[in-house]
Amino acid sequence: MNELSYKDEIEQLKEESNFEALGDELYINHVDVEARLEWAFYRPSGSHPKQVNDSSPIVSIMAFNHSRLGALERFTLLHDDVIKEDNLRVKVRNRSRMLFRAMIDNDFKELVQVLKKYPVFFDLAYDQMINGRIWNEIYAEPVAVSDFLNIASKRIDDKLLAGCKRRLQPIDTLNSDLAKLYLDNLCMQVQKLHIIIKAHFVDEFERWVKNTNLHPLQKIVWQKKIDILK
Repeated sequence: MNELSYKDEIEQLKEESNFEALGDELYINHVDVEARLEWAFYRPSGSHPKQVNDSSPIVSIMAFNHSRLGALERFTLLHDDVIKEDNLRVKVRNRSRMLFRAMIDNDFKELVQVLKKYPVFFDLAYDQMINGRIWNEIYAEPVAVSDFLNIASKRIDDKLLAGCKRRLQPIDTLNSDLAKLYLDNLCMQVQKLHIIIKAHFVDEFERWVKNTNLHPLQKIVWQKKIDILK
C-alpha cells in the first residue's frame, strides 16, 4: 500500500467523531513506516509521544516537528540517530530553533536541562541568545543563567553576555521591598552564581542604591549586603 492510499484512508477517517482515537489505533504501531509517517503528520492534536519516540528516524522527525510537547520531553524522545547525525538533525533545525527561542524567553531552567543532555544543539541556543527578540516579561533565573554560562564556557563573548544580561531582572524597576527581596535571594544563592552574574548584579544594585533616596545609614546596610556578591 503506497503513501497516497494511507493518506486517502486518513482523509476518510476525518468524518468520524473519534477520528484521532481511530487513527491512533490503526497507525501509531503500524508495521509500515509510511503509515506511521502519514499519521505523525495528520494527527489533529499534534503527534503522540510514542510517535516522537518511533523506531524510525524519519517518523520521529515528522512527529518531533508536529508535536506540542515541551522542549525537554520532545528532545528526550527524539530518535538517537537524529541527535547524532548532521544530515538528520538538519531536518528538525527549524522546529528546534523555535523551541530554543521559547526556552530562552522563559526562565532558562529547561534550556539548561536540554543543553546538558544535548550539547550538540548549543549553536541554536547561542544564535537565539544574541539575535532573538524578547517576547514576554519572564526573566531568567540567575542560577540558571549561571549554569548556561558554565555550559557555554569557551564560547562566551560580549554578544552572548549581552543577550544573557538583557534577560535578567532589571533592578531599576523594583521598589525598595522588591529590590531587597531580590538581593536577599541572590545572596542566598551566591555560591551557585557565575562570577559574571555576580558582577552584573553588584553593578546593578550599586547603581540602584546611588539613584534611590535612602538615608546614609540605610545605604551602608545595603552596601554590606551587596558586598556578599563580591
